[in-house]
Formats: sequence, C-alpha cells, structure tokens
Amino acid sequence: MTVSAILRNKGSEVVSVTPGMGLGEVARVLVQHRIGAALVREGDDQPVGIISERDIVRVFAREDGQTDRLTAAEAMTRVLYTVTPETPIERALEMMTDRRVRHLPVLAEGKLCGMVSIGDLVKARIEAAVGEAAALRDYVAAG
Repeated sequence: MTVSAILRNKGSEVVSVTPGMGLGEVARVLVQHRIGAALVREGDDQPVGIISERDIVRVFAREDGQTDRLTAAEAMTRVLYTVTPETPIERALEMMTDRRVRHLPVLAEGKLCGMVSIGDLVKARIEAAVGEAAALRDYVAAG
C-alpha cells in the first residue's frame, strides 16, 4: 500500500500558515482544524517549513512563555522531509521514525498534493494487517 491510498481516503487538503503569522494565531489554526502541524508557505505557495505543536512548545519553554511577539518563521522547522504518492507506507513510517517527525508533505512532480501524519500511516497499516489476517483465516477455514 502506498501514500496515495491514504490521500484517496483522507483528501488532499493541506492546512497552511504564513511565515509572518503570530504563534497565537498559528495555535488557533491547529486547534480549529484539530491537527498537530501546518505547512508554512509564502506567496508563491511553496512550502518554506512546517510548524507543529512541538515547535510551539519548544519556543514557549525557551522564551519563558513570552511568545506573543514571535512568528511562525521564528518557530518553524525549516527542514522538510517529503514523500511522493508512490512511497510505500512502510517506507514513510521508517522515515518518520528515523527523522523523528510526525508529518510528511506529499509532493508529486514537485507540487504539493497532500500531507500525511503518523496517525494516518499507522491507521492504514493496521487496516491492512486486519485485512490480511481475515484473508488468512478464510483461507485456513476453506482448506
């Protein structure tokens, strides 16, 4: 199973914020959409980073809670690890584990076409395992 199967079920909407958006506003966007991270995109719509709940907490701790004046650009993670729709789910999970990230933007021919979270990937992997187990039970029962 590949990332494209997840996007077919989940959809391709990607919530994003701008680099100049204040951290309070970023937090409200995350809460409103019930997500853990948003892409940071500039005028040309190209991602320049990603900002997660974890990034906001790190800045909050570093700045002793004085985050009112800080922006997404000051808190975001600038290194983006990405996958393509053809990436196998197992490979995407390995990337997340190795790089200690929870979200991967999905690019097709250099264009953003979605984002997957670790929850999306684990859910898909569990569904596949349940299906495989059911098929094996049916095979054994028929034999």
